[in-house]
Order: sequence, then C-alpha cells, then structure tokens
Amino acid sequence: MNIYQEIFDVIMSRKAAFEAGTAEENSYTAYLFSKGVDKICKKVGEEATETVIAAKNGDNGELMNEINDLLYHVMVLAANQGLQWSEVERVLAERNNITGNRKETHQVDKNT
Repeated sequence: MNIYQEIFDVIMSRKAAFEAGTAEENSYTAYLFSKGVDKICKKVGEEATETVIAAKNGDNGELMNEINDLLYHVMVLAANQGLQWSEVERVLAERNNITGNRKETHQVDKNT
C-alpha cells in the first residue's frame, strides 16, 4: 500500500463516521463532508491557487506543503463523489502507458 492509499483510507473512515453520525467533533475531514460538494470544490480551488502562487514565488518548501494540501482536498472530493482511490490510480497508470499523448487541435474540413 502506498501513502496516497493510506491517506485515502483515513478519509474514507472519516466519511463513514460522518455518515454514521459518530464523527469526532474536531474532524476537519468530517466537517468538509458535512458541508458538501460545493465547499469541497471551493477548497480544491483555493489550494490549487495557493499551489500556483507558491510555485510562482519560487518557494519550494511552501510549494510542497501546498501540493499536499491540494492532493488531500482532491482525495476528499473523490471520496465525496463515490470514487475509490484505486480507480484514480488505474486511470493514471493507463495514461502512463500511452506514448505520444499530446493533445492535438481539432481540424474542421471546410469542404464538406
């Protein structure tokens, strides 16, 4: 098991506790689940912006922290939406096996 799966498992346990009404009062993860997809998406957006700012500022220490914050919130979003982390990793693995995966512009045949 990798660290991402370990963290996702904790997130899933917090989700289960929230759904059962047994979440710890100070659980930030349970708080996010209680607020729903809009709040979770807002946090993903905030963390993405903070990640970009840290990169633009050239602060790799802060960048590492912001990347981890972003990944955590993306994991909460995945859990909220009913995805398993293994599904996300499977898609990444499939993409990793594709060579020449550069997006190409769509060309329209104006003669037809």
